[in-house]
Amino acid sequence: MPHHVYKKIEVVGSSPDSLQEAIERGGAKAADSVHNIHWFELVETRDNVEDGKIANWQATLKIGFALD
Repeated sequence: MPHHVYKKIEVVGSSPDSLQEAIERGGAKAADSVHNIHWFELVETRDNVEDGKIANWQATLKIGFALD
């Protein structure tokens, strides 16, 4: 197994539908411009509430990728 050096970035994905979708959106958007993604950490979840109901899920991800 080759040796890697990693860098981490932090992104926040959001979705009005679910936490899972917020996570997937954050990871997918990061993959549009970051290459060699190896893992992510879910570090925080939030949601805003309107009229007593969850209106928008937010997921903060730390994304690790190997440097070239």
